[in-house]
Amino acid sequence: MQAIDRAMKIVNVFMSHDPTKRFSITELAKACELPISSMHRILKSMIEHGMIQQDPDQKLYELGPIWLEYGLKVYDTMDYISVIRPELEHLMQILQASVYLTKPLGNESIIMERIDCSQQVIRVHDQLGLRIPLNIGAANLTMLAYMPEDEKIERIHQLVPKENQTSILEQLKKIKSDGYAVCHNERMKGITSVAAPILNRFKEVEAAVSVRLVSFQLEEERLNYVVENIVHTGNTISRKLGYRKLK
Repeated sequence: MQAIDRAMKIVNVFMSHDPTKRFSITELAKACELPISSMHRILKSMIEHGMIQQDPDQKLYELGPIWLEYGLKVYDTMDYISVIRPELEHLMQILQASVYLTKPLGNESIIMERIDCSQQVIRVHDQLGLRIPLNIGAANLTMLAYMPEDEKIERIHQLVPKENQTSILEQLKKIKSDGYAVCHNERMKGITSVAAPILNRFKEVEAAVSVRLVSFQLEEERLNYVVENIVHTGNTISRKLGYRKLK
């Protein structure tokens, strides 16, 4: 168990930095608080399993190809190609903006898909695989709003300071009533995000679809148009996943 814990600690060092960054054995040992001798043994084993690879010239380490293989297998089981991706591509073409698909993962979310729009003059991109706390951003608040009440409250208690919990619960109540979320200055000044939930056949939150736009370009008519199409896309994907709204 200790070996697995140490290996995943190393993987998390890579996951918490820019995907292009490579590390020396000294940097990894320091980040994981392990002796260099122990780090060398673990890295050698991880290289043998394709979890880590090393540049033969600079002797720097990066994630190995096995993670791409695992990711593609998971991707292939989630109906992305046949069900979800065509709807995201259609939304991108309608809105002329990059579209995101975000999934809940514990107290965080992870960006699973991004459909880039080459016509978007000012691009604001989040990386695939990026994790964000569930209480931050339109996509996350939308997913949180549609979770079962006990789960929602538990996550709010874990993520939000006590003095802010009542206000965010009220915000989530409104989001669920509206069927979408709009957040201005989301994680960056001058950026507005719009999101809608995706529900599965068990009426559980499967994901959220969202776009991020430059606020000064977003007049009321344009915002209403974005909201209408985001909600429509979320509903369409939900129906394709088997969700049926109660009459």
